[in-house]
Amino acid sequence: MSGATIVPGSKVSMHFAIKMDNGDVVDSTFERTPAEFALGDGNLLPGFEEFLLGLNNGDHKEFDIPPEKGFGQPNPQNVQEMKRSVFPVDMPVAPGLMVSFADAQGAELPGVISKAEGDWVTVDFNHPLAGKTLKFEVQILEVSNAD
Repeated sequence: MSGATIVPGSKVSMHFAIKMDNGDVVDSTFERTPAEFALGDGNLLPGFEEFLLGLNNGDHKEFDIPPEKGFGQPNPQNVQEMKRSVFPVDMPVAPGLMVSFADAQGAELPGVISKAEGDWVTVDFNHPLAGKTLKFEVQILEVSNAD
């Protein structure tokens, strides 16, 4: 059924943009192929999905997503002090540089250097959008629900 209202499990085709408060675009599909997913399949954060509930084919809306519904608040325990010696000698260690380490399970753990002084480097492993209020723009192209 096409033109249905978005409910849990709906298959949705939509364009979206995630923007910072100042208007800078973090990600957008408006100039690319639309996003397609089933609501609740894990492709979108639950805090983003809840704003889609009740929307219909053709709706074009913008929502403010507070940190608690987006990428959360920064966790001070995710900021680590590390010895300069753990970084490659030829790496230009400087604030703003993205680095990657392996966690205990071998998964990639990206972080951003926030400070480098003497023998110590501070790396922030929080998501870069943690603590930020985001604008979520959506244009619903098609909704289908199981009959």
